[in-house]
Amino acid sequence: MKIGYNEIMITSMYFNDIKDFINLELGVKRFQGNIERFHFNPIPLNEYSRKLFPNIETFHIYDEDDEIFNDGRIFKKVIWYRVDYSTHLKEKEQGNECKNIIYTFEDREEYGNVIPPEVKSLGYWCFCKCISLTTITIPTSVSEIGFGCFYECKSLKSVTVPSPINFMGRECFDRCISLTSMNIDNLQFISKERIFMNEPVLISIKIPSNLKIINGKNIEKKDINEFIIPSSITKLEDECFSGCTSLTSINIPTTISELGDGCFCRCSSLKSINILSSITSFGYGCFYECGCEEELKKNKTIPEDCFKLYIE
Repeated sequence: MKIGYNEIMITSMYFNDIKDFINLELGVKRFQGNIERFHFNPIPLNEYSRKLFPNIETFHIYDEDDEIFNDGRIFKKVIWYRVDYSTHLKEKEQGNECKNIIYTFEDREEYGNVIPPEVKSLGYWCFCKCISLTTITIPTSVSEIGFGCFYECKSLKSVTVPSPINFMGRECFDRCISLTSMNIDNLQFISKERIFMNEPVLISIKIPSNLKIINGKNIEKKDINEFIIPSSITKLEDECFSGCTSLTSINIPTTISELGDGCFCRCSSLKSINILSSITSFGYGCFYECGCEEELKKNKTIPEDCFKLYIE
């Protein structure tokens, strides 16, 4: 199969360094001029590399510290680093595009309790102590919910959590005394202490104190040992099993390669856990004050940081 201009251009979009673009053109004569075909910059540019992309019309800004060029034919900017919703609106007015929008506490106070569909994440304490909030539907565009996001929303009665969520900060629904109903896409299982959801990254939250219904059904809190981690899971997120005091043993499937920070922190009854060679990353405080801490310390493949104090 002979690779053409279009195919090599698509491939070179994923180069990480200007040297890769230069080496391609120096090494393969028929691909000379590849850089000039780009109408956007696939990598961050400096004064030198900017000259090699003469036909850019759309300028991509990948990091807040990237050098920005307004010369030539550039008529639009695409911003990839995280910006708040207010900044997004200002950029949009100028014809620019933001790819990673966070809805902050300040945004919520200015623009209201309805989360805009272009938002990708909810910031720390975003809806904290929002007394007027009675129900909320988190759009499917959102993948992260920050620490304390709905903390002490005393009137909040129901929440819909979409399946793309891959991070939920601690104290997310703490002191939501009226929260009785949750709709959760991709629910994995419910224990006595936590709600587990999502795949391939398994995340969890503490069960709100007055929660009674999930997905329209009464909650059946089960002993966590009745559940097996699905083989579709590849990572256990931060604090995934943190504080599960009823957990006595767990079998980690070979698909798991990463344990998040505080993953089994304060699992005081945990006496048995299989540590597999497939696990290549152990989070900070992963086994702090867990029941098998002393036994695990004998395993030299587990970093010492796993046993250090973890603040929940």
